[in-house]
Amino acid sequence: MADIRILLNDRSISELGRPISGQYRARDTQLKGFHVVVGKRTKVFVVQGDLRKDGKRAASISVRIGDAEAMSTREARAIAKKYLAQISKGEHPNPKPTENSRKNEDETMPRNADAFPKGVTLREAWERYRDSHLVRKGRSEGTIEGYKDHVERLFKGWLDTSLLELANDPGQIIAKHDEITTEHGPYIANGSMRTLRAIYNHARKAHRHLPTDNPASMVDWNSEKRRNTAMGLDDLPSWFQQVAALPNPIRREFHLFSLLSGCRPTALMEAKPQHLDLRRRVLHIPRPKGGADRAFDIPLSRQMILCLARAIRFARRLYPSGAPDWLFPADSDSGHLAEQKEDRAILAKWGNDLRQTFRTLATPAGVSEFDARLLMNHAIPGVNAGYISRHKLLENHLRAQQQSISDTIFGALGDLIAEDNAVRFWLGRNVTKHAIEAAKQGNESKAPGNVA
Repeated sequence: MADIRILLNDRSISELGRPISGQYRARDTQLKGFHVVVGKRTKVFVVQGDLRKDGKRAASISVRIGDAEAMSTREARAIAKKYLAQISKGEHPNPKPTENSRKNEDETMPRNADAFPKGVTLREAWERYRDSHLVRKGRSEGTIEGYKDHVERLFKGWLDTSLLELANDPGQIIAKHDEITTEHGPYIANGSMRTLRAIYNHARKAHRHLPTDNPASMVDWNSEKRRNTAMGLDDLPSWFQQVAALPNPIRREFHLFSLLSGCRPTALMEAKPQHLDLRRRVLHIPRPKGGADRAFDIPLSRQMILCLARAIRFARRLYPSGAPDWLFPADSDSGHLAEQKEDRAILAKWGNDLRQTFRTLATPAGVSEFDARLLMNHAIPGVNAGYISRHKLLENHLRAQQQSISDTIFGALGDLIAEDNAVRFWLGRNVTKHAIEAAKQGNESKAPGNVA
């Protein structure tokens, strides 16, 4: 395959195809000399530059940085910049050791293997990674809990094992990946190994005795396919009927708002009344996936405002102590809705199914892929993304796009709101007060929609 030029990042590198034979280079469009060498079995970060002596080109050198499947692109790019700076000064980043340096190393090396410190344990490396990388960079609580679950549940037996021991016996890593695949599924198995890989790479920055090859990269990764669980326009009437039959009105509004906004459920659960600005018609999400740096505002359509208005009225009557703090309060330790799963026989689609549906229905609504990404707070690929000011598009353009999606969703219902008693009791006019009383009294006979 011929060499290519792309913006190197973790995603683009993971998508690089492997050649049938030989190798090719994927050169970075931002940092000259930084590239990935892609072979049949490996992807390696490399930096290339010209050593100069007395202002003249003496030699062209290539220096290996590390395994592109074991270290992040950000880390590799930082090392590449350091190497390129050394090369520009005429210094080889990785010079061959001289006899004297070998002798000095021999004199300082321990005489037996037992003299090597076993070093940092998985528990210590995890705590350092959590505090200095995840917490300090403002990662969301959900993200941190996901990492914690992998380490403290799936790798519980390794917590007091040194990373050096794991690195020297990659067979046990491979066996653990196979075990997790069998017991918990291929996606969790891959996710847990990505967590272990990240912790190891982070620990190696401070513990250089750890081997360069990341043991978590030795596994045979399970194939992963993008889940295709979105609904089409024809599926919406039956879904609305299922939601209307849910006994808890707060959960009804939560599922509806999830569909209308495309917001990730974990972020929406933690929405607070002070995050809602009805004057600007936006709901602020302060800590989405990716942490506080990815905070954004959801522009609200008319249907979304009505949904939140119903949720607030239900909350004030059903959860008076939690209503001032949460848009979707519940009887939970946190005080807000903490579990959005439903029995699939009762509600076929919820959670990320609704996020996929939002993205799918944006197309018949006439919303471009670019605008849909902005509405869902997805990262925008390409160099031009850094020049886009999202908040400048929010007040008019993005709200109009949001309204188009909501109109498309409700337009698919036809006469359902007028003809179906449960749906009319939920979404019809002047029925919220009766629904509140029915839910509060727990009297299902008063509510055709079974709202108690």
